[in-house]
Amino acid sequence: MKTLVIIPSRLSATRLPGKPLLKINGVSIISHVYKRAEKANIGEVIVAAEDKEIVDDVKTNGGNAILTSKKPKTGTDRVYEALKILDRNDIDLIMNIQGDEPEIDITDIRQLYNNMKNNKKVRIGTLAAKISNIQMYQNQNVVKVKTKESFDQNPFPLVENFFRNIKKNENIFHHIGIYCYEVETLKNFVSFTQSKNELDNNLEQLRALDNNININIAKANSSPIGIDTREDYLAIKKIIEYK
Repeated sequence: MKTLVIIPSRLSATRLPGKPLLKINGVSIISHVYKRAEKANIGEVIVAAEDKEIVDDVKTNGGNAILTSKKPKTGTDRVYEALKILDRNDIDLIMNIQGDEPEIDITDIRQLYNNMKNNKKVRIGTLAAKISNIQMYQNQNVVKVKTKESFDQNPFPLVENFFRNIKKNENIFHHIGIYCYEVETLKNFVSFTQSKNELDNNLEQLRALDNNININIAKANSSPIGIDTREDYLAIKKIIEYK
């Protein structure tokens, strides 16, 4: 099963502009993510960016990158535009890895890939981890997911819903924004207009649920630190540089 890993990226992040090119140990965040994705060894890795500066940086650091337009509204839409630009017809699965998690666990990437490969009827797969502290339930920046079954009952259960905040409950986990799609499902996803639910919550995955596209969840070993703010950046910078 041939897989292509695409990392969507842009400089105009609302909360931390220029985020992909911030340096840790002299290497940009986006290039750190690229190297992690490459080490997972599940397929060719490409950064899809709307900014030439990101493309140039990735290439300078030995990676592959292509320039997309500024039209895509979400990372998934950018991933699909990149696939069209590449004009690849030999791909079965597309893995979308967020460009702001430089400590993403390589085994978790592989875990999601293996679940998709071994469950041919699954249309979209993603990851979730155990919630480590109670404050995460009400933290708007931490996306939560509720599964229809526990991981003890099913190692790759269906998603019931995603939330920005929710009270502690059964089968609630920290959602990790990596997605693996069948190519046809990715085409279907981007053909739908953004749903009200998606726009109200700023969660693109709700577009799939709102259009009856099921999503399955694989359990991750840990929750990576996503870089949304200057404080997040300084915290992860300290962790990586200490290593």
